[in-house]
Amino acid sequence: MHRRLPPLNALRAFEAAARHLSFTKAAGELNVTPAAISHQVKSLEAVLGVTLFRRLTRGLALTDRGRAYLPDLTSALDAMAAATARLLGDEMSGTITVSCLPSFAMRWLVPRLSAFRDAYPSLDVSVHAAWDLVDFRRDDVDAAIRYGRGDYPGLHSELLLTETIFPVSSPKLLGGPHPLRSPADLRHHTLLHDTMVTTQERWYTWAPWVEWLDLADIDLGRGPRFSDSNMLLQAAIDGQGVALGRSGIVAEELADGRLVRPFEIERPADYAYHFVCPLDAVGRPRIRAFRDWLFAMAEPG
Repeated sequence: MHRRLPPLNALRAFEAAARHLSFTKAAGELNVTPAAISHQVKSLEAVLGVTLFRRLTRGLALTDRGRAYLPDLTSALDAMAAATARLLGDEMSGTITVSCLPSFAMRWLVPRLSAFRDAYPSLDVSVHAAWDLVDFRRDDVDAAIRYGRGDYPGLHSELLLTETIFPVSSPKLLGGPHPLRSPADLRHHTLLHDTMVTTQERWYTWAPWVEWLDLADIDLGRGPRFSDSNMLLQAAIDGQGVALGRSGIVAEELADGRLVRPFEIERPADYAYHFVCPLDAVGRPRIRAFRDWLFAMAEPG
């Protein structure tokens, strides 16, 4: 039997937007951006040759054809979800153990885990926060988010999230006797140092910044040193000095104003975050579900 079916992602986007009468709420449910929902709905309308929504100044309204389409589509998607759950059974329940750096766990992964629980209520995530690289042959870990160059022989590895690095400080330092307004003003402020970075992460140390910004008179031997980036950022939040922040883990502090970027300079990070798991694990339903959710969370916007 030949079935004429539009793309599934477009159907899911329309169905969620139609239930909520909101692209934003649909985006939250499906873990994508509102722009992605809008694009999918427009593509569905183009495929079907009908208008499903009236786009109003203050929201959305279903057209008559959109209203007629919704109940059967919701029933069909519910039936597909139920059939998948019956098929997978135990494969989509239980616990996924994930290894990652403590800073990434605390400042990126953990704040987003409620969205994963909403999407997969039968799956739990156990976060193993550690500096050491996991050994999948020895450790009881299903997947890892590794910070590096992505070269992990014998493992499945995908680029998840790139970063930029830039100076950050408390907004307190924007005032006072030596307001932090330009890179030259760093001469009057304490630099905070992370002692756990490797020599290959050169832009997460102050030495190349001092050279690049022609600030050779700054004494890099001075300033507090921290063996954990969470402590480093807390010192910056408290106004103790200027730190180098990774875009992946300071977004929340920048958004709520605890940290600021005193000047718009940045460099691409030498390392990036990668999703890693054993080659024979990537196709397992629970691992694939977590992987797909991670990548949806990492999408910009």
